[in-house]
Amino acid sequence: MEPRIVWGRRQVHTEECPKSFIRSESTALVEEFVVRRRLGIGDTLDLDAKKVDAFLILREQMEREEADGTTQRN
Repeated sequence: MEPRIVWGRRQVHTEECPKSFIRSESTALVEEFVVRRRLGIGDTLDLDAKKVDAFLILREQMEREEADGTTQRN
């Protein structure tokens, strides 16, 4: 049986469920990013480098989605 794509977006796809790759730490970072954004809490100097890096990546991806008009809203 040939592998088949189970998830894809633009140039990225996977033959496995992407949820199996998401760790609880990743979920927590995304949730904190969303909460901070909704509450208008800006970047602060008290964040560790790993969190700052994650937030920068999330912000960049969200801006791309918004620019493309493809943001998925619940």
